[in-house]
Amino acid sequence: MGRKVILATCSLNQWALDFDGNVERILRSIAIAKSQGAKYRLGPELEICGYGCADHFYESDTLLHCFQVLGKLLESPVTQDIICDVGMPIMHHNVRYNCRVIFLNGKILLIRPKMLLANYGNNREFRWFSPWNKLRHVEEYYLPRMIQDMTGQDTVPFGDCVLSTKDTCIGSEMCAELWNPRSPHVDMGLDGVEIFTNSSASYHELRKADHRVNLIKSATMKSGGIYMFANQKGCDGDRLYYDGCATVAINGDIVAQGRQFSLDDVEVVTAILDLEDVRSYKGEHCHPHVEYEHKPCHRVKVDFSLSDCEDVYLPTHQPIEWQFHTPEEEISLGPACWLWDYLRRSGQAGFLLPLSGGVDSSSTACIVYSMCVLVCLAVRDCNTQVLEDVQRVVSDVSYTPRDPRELCRRIFTTCYMASENSSEGTRNRAKDLASQIGSSHMNLNIDMAVKGMLGIFSMVTRKCPQFRANGGSTRENLALQNVQARIRMILAYLFAQLSQWAEGKPGGLLVLGSANVDESLTGYFTKYDCSSADINPIGGISKTDLKSFLQYCVEQFQLTALKSIMAAPPTAELEPLKDGQVSQTDESDMGMTYSELSVIGRLRKISKCGPYSMFCKLIHMWREALSPLQVAAKVKHFFQMYSVNRHKMTTVTPSYHAESYGPDDNRFDLRPFLYTRWSWQFRAIDNQEWLACEDDCKSTTQNVQ
Repeated sequence: MGRKVILATCSLNQWALDFDGNVERILRSIAIAKSQGAKYRLGPELEICGYGCADHFYESDTLLHCFQVLGKLLESPVTQDIICDVGMPIMHHNVRYNCRVIFLNGKILLIRPKMLLANYGNNREFRWFSPWNKLRHVEEYYLPRMIQDMTGQDTVPFGDCVLSTKDTCIGSEMCAELWNPRSPHVDMGLDGVEIFTNSSASYHELRKADHRVNLIKSATMKSGGIYMFANQKGCDGDRLYYDGCATVAINGDIVAQGRQFSLDDVEVVTAILDLEDVRSYKGEHCHPHVEYEHKPCHRVKVDFSLSDCEDVYLPTHQPIEWQFHTPEEEISLGPACWLWDYLRRSGQAGFLLPLSGGVDSSSTACIVYSMCVLVCLAVRDCNTQVLEDVQRVVSDVSYTPRDPRELCRRIFTTCYMASENSSEGTRNRAKDLASQIGSSHMNLNIDMAVKGMLGIFSMVTRKCPQFRANGGSTRENLALQNVQARIRMILAYLFAQLSQWAEGKPGGLLVLGSANVDESLTGYFTKYDCSSADINPIGGISKTDLKSFLQYCVEQFQLTALKSIMAAPPTAELEPLKDGQVSQTDESDMGMTYSELSVIGRLRKISKCGPYSMFCKLIHMWREALSPLQVAAKVKHFFQMYSVNRHKMTTVTPSYHAESYGPDDNRFDLRPFLYTRWSWQFRAIDNQEWLACEDDCKSTTQNVQ
């Protein structure tokens, strides 16, 4: 009797509602799995329709087309002699469930609905699906007539059940169920299930990968077993990037690892594992009869073996160390893959970026350059899909990208938009960086357009606003800054739409934004200015991380022009220069440093702090640097800026989601955009501040005595 099994798990770049492309990628993954000898193939969550269908899940068309795709899979010769585990939405008793459909040789074996839904952060699964909350309960599901005609089955098992083959037992989990304190694998493992599968749509966040890996390892460390993790990859039409990492683990050890960031649409990870290793481990660690009461899993029996009688000479996979990326590498790779997916699906010919010579826009430029590096590497590695996509983007079927700088010149336009308030330093820094990454760079002067706008205003009102430096009021000063910023947005879109046309080339360009997450938190940008763009790869990344990322780019890509950019103080350059030098800095305008703002942002979003609780935490965190009075002033200033500028979040450019404290109001941060005064909250701070100051005085007096 055989004891070794070959299992395959996948990372697929499935697009929402792309049924033709999705079924092709599913079949390709099954073919690869079979070619490597696998008898079980696991795919990502909702892979038939794509995870990000959102309110399209309400449409009967989506359910219909999913069953049509399932029919193609059931009839395909590619799916013969291998157990296929695919994901799709299903209506049962007029209730919509997120399901796994497991089939073999044209017959559906079982349908397993998701039991624990994700409903936090970016996840809204309760909006579209219901959880299957009937533990160990299985019902009969009546198949649609089109599937009945193919399979000869009227009904199939639907519910909390496991698959029992001739040689082992397999149980399913889905995405968030792994993260839950009462994960299904716990009870399944105690009931003798040996192989656990997890089909996920798990998205990238900086510094998150180790959490996922530790959960996968711990799932089998306590009571033994094999764990297969499949995941969506790529941009599924939204702000998220699903970062692959298909994984196989056994008895707490990782034995096979897929890539976290890759331009491959289909990645299949296989592993050869010995079931006797699981049984030995379980025999030592798993004792369910000791103070354990449970209802046994409903087993669906199938006359099929995952192992082979002649497997004695098959070498089993050995434990490996997971290779984690640094945060700087994650910033370089995640947003770059996301940008590539967006570009190739958009039908556009490239990107346009207003490049100011500062940290933010330079970071965006470096991410585009990193994307070009990845594309060239993929083409060098014979990725035919990437080559076809590049040729379509540049409208040249004979083109083969080999040099990232040359590719950058073809698909990336950078633009320095100078005004009378711009310094020579920022102009040169932008020019030098553009030269090193190879972008097609241009210099514009916006003064004529700004004067034209102000001329219209003066002609109507007979008033001429002045900067504060020239005697104007705060209102005048802000309006004059905003008109410059908004003119830049208009020009960016004008050149994005027509620069290709002016050169006799087809297509338009996607405008890239470059406002970081910290500036969005306080609203430190002009509504509808050059931060308003089509997409923003750094909108979920803090200034602190961006500076570290630029240092990484200096070393990784030899972009030495970044050194002077990092050394320069961040500035909007919207106010008049003083003796040719910049007089305006971002941190001065915001009233706090970027590092302080990053701490405040995490307290506000992740720790769920209002003004009072934030003050109480910060007086201890910043005790060595700031007095309670200074902390109170910064907290009040932040919440005043936050409430005044919150409305800007309703128009913020769609950004790559990289941090769990992003301020995007309509997808991630569901707070109001119209606020009243914080009078009650600020009085609570004042009362606590007085007590804190009193304690400090007592402490000082005691030290003196």
